Amino acid sequence: MNAIGWLWLLLALAAAAAIWGIGIERFLFVIRRESIKALPKGSAPIKVLHIGDIHLAPWQKRKAKFVHSLGALDIDLVVNTGDNLGHKNAIGPALTSLAPLLEKPGVFVNGSNDYYAPVLRNPLAYLRKPSERGDGEQLDTARLVGGFRSAGWLNLNNRDGQIVINGTALGFIGVDDAHDDLDDISGLKAQSSRLAGCSVIIGVTHAPYLRVLEAMTNASASVIFAGHTHGGQVCVPGYGALTTNCDLPTKNAKGVSEWTFGSRKMILNVVAGLGHSIFAPVRFACRPEVRLITLEAKD
Repeated sequence: MNAIGWLWLLLALAAAAAIWGIGIERFLFVIRRESIKALPKGSAPIKVLHIGDIHLAPWQKRKAKFVHSLGALDIDLVVNTGDNLGHKNAIGPALTSLAPLLEKPGVFVNGSNDYYAPVLRNPLAYLRKPSERGDGEQLDTARLVGGFRSAGWLNLNNRDGQIVINGTALGFIGVDDAHDDLDDISGLKAQSSRLAGCSVIIGVTHAPYLRVLEAMTNASASVIFAGHTHGGQVCVPGYGALTTNCDLPTKNAKGVSEWTFGSRKMILNVVAGLGHSIFAPVRFACRPEVRLITLEAKD
């Protein structure tokens, strides 16, 4: 094949990849299922729906319908790791789509897109360093948080809380969005000390920066739920993510991984999320997802 032939082949492959990523894959929502042994011996299993990075815009009806359908799942707890919003007018649609899940016990933290509307950015810049702090139009975050809290979900933005599920007392420690430096990791040990009677401590953060993971682990969290990475969003088949938009290694951009900080160990679960910025409407080799995690008793 001559040079012109190779050029046409590359252009055809690029066009096919664009059609797939923009027109097909970003709508292929999937539920990933995994189990984590984290509960005391003899405990009943707890089914946790981990949802995050919805980035909902008012016109995204298919995504909203999928989120709404999740309420039919057999789950005991919802963990929402933030970035629910993808447009300045998305608060009402987001609360409507989440309404069936709001009937379940739940906890949540915010991401930067729950505070600021998205802005146009150079997508290639993400390969060099994490994106800058949110600088879009300020959103009515209090309305979103109020909707969650009025349904009974625990606000874990630099807060702690506890819920008894299937007879097991779960303690939660959380931070506000670490990507925008809103996290108060200095208060995590105090949070944990207030949960001394709980059977297991669970950390919840939007962005899985290593400083947050280490601080939560040192504050006795044995499992941590996080989002933010989009799983890389545009990945290379056979290789994986090129960026996590934070200092988390790309090999851990999504899914379950084991970590050790000092003498303490924990399990991290990162959800690749359901959405994307309205200015970068693509997912490639990284299907939009929620994660259904079954917490099981240790052997």
